[in-house]
Amino acid sequence: MTNTCLICNRIEKIQQKNNRYFVKELNTGYVVIGDYQFYKGYTLFLAKEHVTELHELDDEYRKEFLYEMSLVAKAVFKAFQPEKLNYELLGNAVPHLHWHLFPRYKDDPNPHMPFWVIDKKIRANKETLVKDEELEELKKRLLSHL
Repeated sequence: MTNTCLICNRIEKIQQKNNRYFVKELNTGYVVIGDYQFYKGYTLFLAKEHVTELHELDDEYRKEFLYEMSLVAKAVFKAFQPEKLNYELLGNAVPHLHWHLFPRYKDDPNPHMPFWVIDKKIRANKETLVKDEELEELKKRLLSHL
């Protein structure tokens, strides 16, 4: 873990039981609901190890990490019943392995475009910031499928 890494800081809050977005700990990572819910059910899977690339994980750990990510994705799909699920592992802005799982629905704006092309002022604002009651419902639904 590093003090300057946003993901490491969030994991530290999970370990201190002080991260309201935390859903469940798995062997290789942590499941969290996204702060902003432009797409209902947006979930992240944060790697426990601070590495920037998949190939930096040893073979067995990498296999388990990818398998667990697929279990999280399946749970997101079952819990929120989207038309499609988008998977993203970028790391350009925050160089710590973490998956973005975006449920996509028929009525999405820009349904054929990735999430990141939507202006941040639209996708990440006080209207899309998850409210306490909604957060608890999202966590409950997701947890019931993990």
